[in-house]
Amino acid sequence: MIASRPVDVVDVVNAQRYLPSGITQQLEACRLQRWGLSLECPTPDDPAHAGEITWLLPELGLRLTQYRPRSRHARRGSSLVTAARIEWDTRSWTTTDLLLGLEIPEQGATRVIRSEDFADAVSDGTIRLSEADYALHTVLRTLDELRLHHDLNQWLAHRGVAEQW
Repeated sequence: MIASRPVDVVDVVNAQRYLPSGITQQLEACRLQRWGLSLECPTPDDPAHAGEITWLLPELGLRLTQYRPRSRHARRGSSLVTAARIEWDTRSWTTTDLLLGLEIPEQGATRVIRSEDFADAVSDGTIRLSEADYALHTVLRTLDELRLHHDLNQWLAHRGVAEQW
């Protein structure tokens, strides 16, 4: 049996995100940008994180995620870059998580993440082969470009995103 694909929908009019689990999150911020959509939402049930910042970059096929620590004194965590299919219209943005991504720490090496989830989803048909190819190409291209630019913000600027992540 093929499991459902992890899809979430952002209602930009009402600033709400509908998660695959059935949970609806009220967003603190939901801003259309020249390069995509930026979101911020609280994470009240997460003991370590006060909130989540997400950028959807449809031209790159990527979702960037950063969690804000609960403590002002805690170190900022790694940024997560995930391959995704992103579709949008005037009311909503739909994101299909392709279960393959990169973890980019503030210091240290970038690494590929969720490869086992990705392999399982391809194996059981949750992710079609064409989507798997797209995800692999997207993640490897991004990894190569990050290596060339040495920094997530420099890479974003190279890709036309002037805002600081």
